[in-house]
Amino acid sequence: MHTPKYLIAFLLVLIHISSCKKTKTTPNNTTGTTTSKTDNEIIAAMLNLPETPYNYSVLSLPGYFGAPPIASTDNTPVNTNPITNDGATLGRVLFYDKSLSLNNTIACASCHKQENSFSDPLQFSKGFLNGNTDRNSMSLANARYYTNGRFFWDERAITLEDQTLMPIQHPVEMGMTLDSLEAKLNTKDYYKVLFRKAFGEEKVTRDRISKALAQFIRSMVSYQSKYDDGLVSLGHPPAPNEDLPGFSQLENQGLRAFNANCAGPCHNTELQTMPVARNNGLDLVYTDNGVGKITGRPTDNGKFKSPSLRNVMLTAPYMHDGRFLTIEQVIEHYSSGIKNHPNLDNRLKDPVTGQARPLNLTQQQKNAIVAFLNTLTDNKFISDMKYSNPFK
Repeated sequence: MHTPKYLIAFLLVLIHISSCKKTKTTPNNTTGTTTSKTDNEIIAAMLNLPETPYNYSVLSLPGYFGAPPIASTDNTPVNTNPITNDGATLGRVLFYDKSLSLNNTIACASCHKQENSFSDPLQFSKGFLNGNTDRNSMSLANARYYTNGRFFWDERAITLEDQTLMPIQHPVEMGMTLDSLEAKLNTKDYYKVLFRKAFGEEKVTRDRISKALAQFIRSMVSYQSKYDDGLVSLGHPPAPNEDLPGFSQLENQGLRAFNANCAGPCHNTELQTMPVARNNGLDLVYTDNGVGKITGRPTDNGKFKSPSLRNVMLTAPYMHDGRFLTIEQVIEHYSSGIKNHPNLDNRLKDPVTGQARPLNLTQQQKNAIVAFLNTLTDNKFISDMKYSNPFK
């Protein structure tokens, strides 16, 4: 007995419909769930994202990142907001999405550009109505390695999670309220997919927005510079007069000059970071009191957080107000321009007189320090696709 042709056709249609509803067997390497074809179609309509997320959570870092003193400065809250691949992927999309501003013109990435080590080449960044911010946009590279975990030049944000929501609500920067932000993003299908992958639920909340952005920013670790290559080849931190393999004579001179004049006193560890906000003698009288503006304590006036010097040659202009256009001007400040402010950091004072102590560098030392700072540039970091704009 033969099956009627119309019945065969009907069965084929059912099989086709059923196969379209099946989920693909591509595993999600963070949650263990599977990714549906519908999800992929939703994502692909707006975003260039790989089906398997990029690796953000387990980076192949050099050994000194996992050892003291760097490891002890990691401010990742591993119990409440560990970095996951899906969470950081969501954070990447949020970071580049102009929908986070009131008029859809400004994203986090507008003021933190990858090619500039996630800083802004403008002295002051432009907000959603083309107004200027009060300060220069600090580089986000290696932001996770800061002991007290505070953010902004004046350290007003207690955690990175707190920091991520502040520019969104700022009346000059992005101009949103958190209520309107949640309502706005909840209407976008791609966020329903991304939030479900990252947090197990489709609902967009301010808490999840802040956590995802913080995960993405903490994943921005720069560790593949010429300096890192030299450290890995050497196998240990260089002794005071020890050369790094692969460095030129001038670069090694700069390394020694930097370590003698800059690293030990201030920019220490292999990441060249400062552990706390300090006054570096920019002015005798500050129009922007930095930390003092937040705490109200006169002893905090003129104190500012300092970012890691990784990729410093890409992050001009320099200082909280972008007053120095070149790294040479920065070096000259420490060589001859330090002001004797009452809150000047002790490391910049003469221990006997208590007065400002300029470094008085020779021109050769200045040239050598510039050569060394160039070795901190990580070209792989500033071109890595997983930190780039995912929107089509």
